[in-house]
Amino acid sequence: MNRSVGILLVDDEKDFAVGMARLIGRQYPEERIKAVHSGEEALAELQRDYYGLMLTDLNMPGMDGVSLLTAAKDAHPELSVVMLTAYGTVAKAVDALKIGAYDFLTKPVESGELFQVIQRGLERSSLLRDNARLQEMVEQYCGPNELVGDSYAIRRLKDGVAAVAESDYTVLIRGESGTGKELVARTIHKMSKRRNKPMLTVNCPAIPDQLLESELFGHVKGAFTGADRDRKGIFASANGGTLLLDEIGDISPGIQTKLLRALQEGEIRPVGSSKTIPVDVRILASTNQPLEDKIKDNSFREDLYYRLNVLNLNVPALRERSEDIAMLTHHFLESACDEMKISPKEITPDAVACLVAKPWPGNVRELQNFIRRLAVFSPSDTIELAHIRLVEGLDGVPESGAQGLAPYKDAKEKVVDDFTRAYVEELLTQAHGNVSEAARRSGLSRVALQKILKRLEIDAVMFK
Repeated sequence: MNRSVGILLVDDEKDFAVGMARLIGRQYPEERIKAVHSGEEALAELQRDYYGLMLTDLNMPGMDGVSLLTAAKDAHPELSVVMLTAYGTVAKAVDALKIGAYDFLTKPVESGELFQVIQRGLERSSLLRDNARLQEMVEQYCGPNELVGDSYAIRRLKDGVAAVAESDYTVLIRGESGTGKELVARTIHKMSKRRNKPMLTVNCPAIPDQLLESELFGHVKGAFTGADRDRKGIFASANGGTLLLDEIGDISPGIQTKLLRALQEGEIRPVGSSKTIPVDVRILASTNQPLEDKIKDNSFREDLYYRLNVLNLNVPALRERSEDIAMLTHHFLESACDEMKISPKEITPDAVACLVAKPWPGNVRELQNFIRRLAVFSPSDTIELAHIRLVEGLDGVPESGAQGLAPYKDAKEKVVDDFTRAYVEELLTQAHGNVSEAARRSGLSRVALQKILKRLEIDAVMFK
């Protein structure tokens, strides 16, 4: 990936501009540097190519630095602008800071100070560009399907959701706690032909057994003590729509029997009634338990299992899709700022790398709650590594690597490997497993791509 930010120099003194470009080029040989000599040329260059950092003289004939700053920031809000000014016009440069300049330097420019300002400007621009790229990916890959991520595991899940949404068959959604099983269920409903009908959820373990039957099927007046009127159950309330039975593995054998009958017959019998009521409900069920083991110890009916497991989806744990953590982080941070009605916050690459390296036993739910705490306890508009340490301290988590935090180098390598794996898998998917075609599309040589495949143990044949 090309990490060059691009530096544009603007000064009507051509010798000064050319000399500055050479000086910066020796310090930052990887950066693309361009020198122009008027505000008009600068705006034209910004239209032609991407630049993250612009250093411009304040006093120039025609369009001066302040006018250029205003026009450039209107067209490119993410651009970092550094003003170059003589000592006599420092006050004017300070005014420029108030309308959006990132920093200013006085002429003659001292190289050490110049490089410090450029380094900070490059980091800011790179951060803003990464944030914008990740936001585009969030918008691209969420769409009507709210499952955030672009890893191979999440793409398979999205494909599965799209496939099962087309039918009315029962779906069993499996996965660890906090992986987003309820979100998967809601996405299925939103993409189904029942989307304009209600979707209701029953949290099975949260309701005592003696009340769960009434909650599901309703009851008639006098059915039990306190039943002073007829009550419609959730099956009847969801008629025509979708019903999610959350954590289905926790219901008792007695309720299992009555639920099986409702699924088989398409009708329910309210508690205390002798009459049945037909219902048209699409059933989704979720569980974090191995139902096959519960069948063996006779705590879950085998016939109910097969009635529920017509179609099934497995929601991956966060450790199986760690390359999605960066995208999830930006998505949750934006959501948290919206929820608190505060201005958007950014997060530095080092902080993201730290989050990627952390273990998340609570999966996506734990990550989301951690990001919410970061948004609350970070006083500035940029979340840095120190803020993560602060929140860990508030949570009672040791700041050392005892919790599985890898060294920076290892964490960075993991982020790169995760990106490379996701990129190559998508590349092979588009090229239908043809390595030569994949190499052509990526701009890599065939040998280089084969080395990457070997290192990551990716078999191109699996994508044919």
